[in-house]
Amino acid sequence: MSTQDSLPIVVVGAGPVGLAAAAHLAERGLDFLVLEAGDGPAAAMASWGHVRVFSPWRFNLDHAARRLLEADGWITPDLAELPLGAQIVTDYLEPLTKLPALAGRVRYGAKVVAISRDGLDRVRTTGRADTPFLIRLATGEELTARAVIDASGTWPTPNVLGGSGLPAHGEPEAAAYVDSALPDVLGADRDRFAGRHTLVVGAGHSAANTLLALAQLATEAPGTTVSWAVRTGAATRTYGGGDADALPARGALGTRVRALVESGAITLHAGFSVRAVSVDGGSVTVTSRGGASVTADRIVSATGFRPDHTIASELRLDLDPVLGSTRALAPLIDPNQHSCGTVPPHGVDELAQPETGYYAVGAKSYGRAPTFLMATGYEQVRSVVAALAGDWDAARDVRLELPETGVCSSSAALSADDDAAACCGTPEPAAAPRGLATGVAGGLLTLPVVQAAPGETETGGCCG
Repeated sequence: MSTQDSLPIVVVGAGPVGLAAAAHLAERGLDFLVLEAGDGPAAAMASWGHVRVFSPWRFNLDHAARRLLEADGWITPDLAELPLGAQIVTDYLEPLTKLPALAGRVRYGAKVVAISRDGLDRVRTTGRADTPFLIRLATGEELTARAVIDASGTWPTPNVLGGSGLPAHGEPEAAAYVDSALPDVLGADRDRFAGRHTLVVGAGHSAANTLLALAQLATEAPGTTVSWAVRTGAATRTYGGGDADALPARGALGTRVRALVESGAITLHAGFSVRAVSVDGGSVTVTSRGGASVTADRIVSATGFRPDHTIASELRLDLDPVLGSTRALAPLIDPNQHSCGTVPPHGVDELAQPETGYYAVGAKSYGRAPTFLMATGYEQVRSVVAALAGDWDAARDVRLELPETGVCSSSAALSADDDAAACCGTPEPAAAPRGLATGVAGGLLTLPVVQAAPGETETGGCCG
């Protein structure tokens, strides 16, 4: 065994996918260490723990993690129930980190700021694949590893408000008036929104959840008003598939938002691409590229996330120039092509980089594509860990089964001004090189949903 082979495999991030990687490493008897910047597991998920995911428990559990937990006497939750984000953390991930197989191998408050090769910069080639990885923490401490599984996610790096991908004019100066995605509108953050006018910017599921919470707050706190800005000419992406969705809670999300817009409880500003933000006294005005403007007390920026590859800037990465994913993965997840279809299962071959032994997995692996599925991340790490164990047959036997919906989930391929363009039948499946196709892209497992009020229907609406 070489010196490098005696080193641990380092997992960056103790979220659901990072801890799934740890579970697979433990099952295969590989030495590993998990480095988590937060003070507990799944710090990002814990920050939106007040909301409920729209997929049942059975899609939120990694198979290896579940095997380890059940062998220790863990009682599996009702697989048909929809858990809160906080429940996934406290009832699943925290017990997982306390198992003998993982205990002592998860370090909190360990923020990774750089990954390189020990003694080699990105230019040096000779002996590179046989040189250990060097991992530097924010404290200055340095660790070495035989391989790195980067599951650090994208939550710390949200997209900007500006519609051109650049910060809107005045956006940095207005930061005090802007909340990031999924504030706890009905709980801890209630006082910031009650009795005020809030503008939500974005068309994804996190925007929809915030809109529903604000609409509920408006019925409880007089003076609370809600506006919503989307870049496209229609809100079809958010309205989604209604009763055509295989997950009723997800279908209900868009149906309820549409009803609130049609009733006037939410004021929709379509075709609103943010150009500038200005503060005047206690209010903030957002101006579109077309000259329209909305003045509000608060802004919720639900414009999505992007990866930060700076920590790996001394590694040799072959990234797609558009999405920031691996070049091989990009055509399988491109939201311009996969707005209404399937994403093929993928594993170590699609995630491999020129830098041997480094793999970005989970949400980070998708770059700026808003189509990541938690269960897809679980299959990614199963494949990667099998490869690191030398089991290439298992590594390349990638397969995944998820509910098909047959509905559009992204506005990227829709006409900006033709709402009817969003209606779609059962999509043509994307060409999958092997394995079983996933469900429709678009936050199936990672994006939370506010539950319907008692007695409220969870079906309805067309797929556009």
